[in-house]
Order: sequence, then structure tokens, then C-alpha cells
Amino acid sequence: MTTTGAAPYAFWLAGRPARGEETFDVTSSWDGGLVGRVSVPDQDQVEQAVAAAAAATDAFAATPAHVRAAALDHVAKRLAERAEELAALITAENGKPLKWARGEVGRAVSVFRWAAEEARRFNGGEAQRLDTDPGGVGRLALTRRFPRGPVLGIAPFNFPLNLVAHKVAPALAVGAPIILKPAPATPLSALLLGELLAETEGLPEGAWSVLPVPNDRMPELVRDPRLPVISFTGSDTVGYQIMDSVPRKHVTLELGGNAAAVVLADWSSEQDLEWAATRIATFANYQAGQSCISVQRVIADAAVYDALAEKVVAKVRAQVTGDPNDAATDVGPLVSEAAAERVEQWVDDAVGKGAKLLTGGARDGATYAPTVLADLPGDAVLATAEAFGPVLSLHRVNGAEEAFAAVNDSRFGLQTGVFTHDLQIAFRAHRVLEVGGVIIGDAPSYRADQMPYGGVKDSGHGREGVKYAMDDYTYERVLVLTGLDL
Repeated sequence: MTTTGAAPYAFWLAGRPARGEETFDVTSSWDGGLVGRVSVPDQDQVEQAVAAAAAATDAFAATPAHVRAAALDHVAKRLAERAEELAALITAENGKPLKWARGEVGRAVSVFRWAAEEARRFNGGEAQRLDTDPGGVGRLALTRRFPRGPVLGIAPFNFPLNLVAHKVAPALAVGAPIILKPAPATPLSALLLGELLAETEGLPEGAWSVLPVPNDRMPELVRDPRLPVISFTGSDTVGYQIMDSVPRKHVTLELGGNAAAVVLADWSSEQDLEWAATRIATFANYQAGQSCISVQRVIADAAVYDALAEKVVAKVRAQVTGDPNDAATDVGPLVSEAAAERVEQWVDDAVGKGAKLLTGGARDGATYAPTVLADLPGDAVLATAEAFGPVLSLHRVNGAEEAFAAVNDSRFGLQTGVFTHDLQIAFRAHRVLEVGGVIIGDAPSYRADQMPYGGVKDSGHGREGVKYAMDDYTYERVLVLTGLDL
């Protein structure tokens, strides 16, 4: 950390800009240049933010839906107006190619728009007559959902705006105060979002804070009893450490994966294979592989394996790698040189144990070339771990049952893509695959921001997607009315 230099970005304490004595630098993984200097909240400022969130709990829960919806609408509008600025900022701090950064901004706009719409229709109440038994004559139950309390949202670096939006927007929609902790590598997008939130009207003081707290200072914040809800997106190691440390809190974990794309024998025409290969090559590399649902494993039926493999390798080689600020670039650097070095070590480990390197396998600073492996041995790290880099492996199977067994042979279970035209197989995939989402006819990397999103096994616990996160941040409370003439 440093305490000198240009004026640092302020953080947001109970909706107001604030600065601490310490700062840290955010640098570009592409060229190493300084992107911004960020002020760090001290212990007293973190305490002020938590106290403000706790104090705002009742007032925010009672805030009219139209007020919350108007604030969310405002943010959606302002994100759209400042889309190019935000995309450039995402690219600068994350290394994500500009075209993918633009897509991320567009998705964040949709998240806040969806949240505004859900805020208007959420919590309408459900009436249930109780005179189905003699003791319930004259009684009516009314069930509504209420916030569990303030939320601690912990966001990752790979989608520094949209995954922040998935924490903040549902919390504001239900009237739950939120303290957002952005990733240390990419806090600037979240801080700019705070600037847009500060323009809104009607939200009580303490409804939101954006605090770039260093990771080593997080355990105390995680354990604070005034923050009964934790929403974490990141590694499975850290996520389960959090859950284990606070067993009485409500914890949502959106963790990693080693997502598979299954290509079955009926997906065999030239057009079919072109589509599958294009989608696989694109979504194995689209964030330099730094997505929980990036394609990592391609499980192909023997009937189509050879033709598909040839096309996948060609299309991976065609991915344009380079300056993320160039609109033509498909694959930029990883978030840091250390991340690229880890990917390099894992690929070298796989090749050393017998995997065939079909393309890629080279590192230049923080950039790792899009890579395809075949014959990956089971004892290679990449066979079981999440690559979180531009690496995919090809696997040959015989039939759908063997393919589905291969998908399930993983400690992760986030999403799977299944390329098939057979409706019966599609429904069977939905029934037997141990994942949170099955995408038919496309890569596993598809996500609509309004649909339920999350995994099973080591891929996490709970669901995001605006409405589903709103459910997660709230609980049902029943009101029984007695003596009614029903």
C-alpha cells in the first residue's frame, strides 16, 4: 500500500464519499500502468458503515416500493448513459477485451432494470384460508416476505460491474441495507456505481456502502452479527471458509466450476459442428477463461469427436489475442501475471503427465495463449480443478450415458451445455446432470440475468438472478387473522 501520489478514489460510506489515510494502486494487467489509486476505509469508518446499515434496517424495509424502484431505474438509466466510460474502466482495471466489457455494462443495465420491475411486484402477499380443518374456521393466513437484515456482498474481479450489480440491485429492491466489498484488483467499477447510487433520492442513510476493505481485514467484518446475510462470489476455498466461520448466518455462495460442453452423436451436420465449435472456442476464452461457466471440458461422442476437434482447434487458433483496448481483440490478459503463471504451471503439469497440446501453451506476461489439450490424464491438476484461464480439454465418449457420467465426475456442478436435437435426451440431461443449469444447444456459458443461477456440490449454495436473490435476502412471515366471516 501507498499513502502518496494523486488524489485517490473515494469510497462510499453510508451513501457519502469518504477517504481514509491508506491507499492502494489498481494497475493494468496489460501494460502495468496505473489505472487508479483507491482510498481504504480504516477500522472506525468500517464500523460507521456497519452501524449505519444496522440503523437503517427498519426504515429501509418500510420504504415504499416506488421509491426503491425509482432509485433502481435511475441507476439503470445512468449506467446506459455512461456505458462507454464504464466499459473502458472495466477493460483498464480487469484486462477484459473492450467488446466483452461493453457486454458486461449492458447486462448490468438489465440487472438494475429487472430489479426495479421486481421491486414493484415483490412482496404482494399470499392469502391462505385455514378453514380446511375445524380449528381453522374464521381464520385466514397472510404470508409476506421481509428482509433478513443487512447484507454483506463480496464481489469477485472477473465481472467487476455485473456481479456487483447482482449483489446490490436485489438488496435495494427488497429494502435490505448492503455493504459491498469489491475485489481488491478491480474496485473502480464498483466505486463508480456508488457515484450513480449517490444520485438517487429517497433511500435512507445507511442503505448502501461500498468499502474496498483489504482481504486480510475481512474476517472481522464477516463475523459481525449486525450483518446476518452474506452473499459471496469467488473461489470455493474462500467461500466455504466463510460459511464455516459463521454457521448461524444466511450465506449464499456462488463459486467455481469446470463447466462441460457435451456434443452428442445427433449433432453431426456441418452446420451443427460449426456452431458448436464456434460457441466452444468463444466461451472457453471470452474473459481469458476467467468465468465460472467458461467452457473447460468438451465431452464429445466418438461419432463426432474427430470432426469437432479439428474445428475447435482451428477456431481457438483464430481467437484474436492482444490489447484489450482494441475492439477487435477476443482474448486479453488474465487479471495478473501471477494468474497467468498458475495457468502455465497447470498446463505444463498436464503435458508432463501425458496430455497432448493441440494449440497454445505459451505465456507472455499476464497473457496466456488460448489452449486446447487432448488425452488429459486423470491425475493432472486441470482434470479436477477450475482452470480459470483460456484452457479447454477434449474428451471422447460413447453415447449420452457415458457423456453424462463424465460431466458428473466432478466435485463441481454449476452449468453444462448439451448439444443435441433429441428432446428426450434434453429432458434426461435435465434430470440426471448434477448441475445448477443445463443449456441445450449451446455452451454452458449462457446466463440470462433474470434466471436462477447457481450450482451444487462445490459450486456453491443458493441462487442469484434478480428475483431469486431477492428471495434469498428475505424470509417468509405469516400473519393469521382470526374471527373472520369467510
